[in-house]
Amino acid sequence: MKKETKKETLTASTEVVIHFYDIDSLNIVWHGNYVKYLENGREAFGKKFGFDYMDIYRNGYIAPILDLHVRYMNMMALGERLVVETRYVPCNAAKLMFDYTVYRQSDHTVAAEASTIQLFMTRDGILEVSAPAFYRQWKKKWNQDA
Repeated sequence: MKKETKKETLTASTEVVIHFYDIDSLNIVWHGNYVKYLENGREAFGKKFGFDYMDIYRNGYIAPILDLHVRYMNMMALGERLVVETRYVPCNAAKLMFDYTVYRQSDHTVAAEASTIQLFMTRDGILEVSAPAFYRQWKKKWNQDA
């Protein structure tokens, strides 16, 4: 009988300070800045788990965003500190999927929840329909086969 190994949810967190240039005329974070905060989250994830954009590039690929969803829940203001929690979502396809929670550091009030899907393309812009070898190896290392 084959023993099942429990998958750990791969999660990374990073802090964002809301600066003057992040707010709009209502004195709250402009909604478009959350996309930048999600990027910060993916970069923190890549550093923590050895799978950043330059690793992808060195292996001959890029990973553009295909799909992005953000659900705004509470307003955040100048000077507040946010935490961006980024969770990898395992799948068998040649894509990267992440879920996010962005919350106020002081009281954990959720500002937004989001998800992204990225595809693998060669640096020449050709869509990769099978998971690249380096991605399969990374998933195996972290026990993330779907």
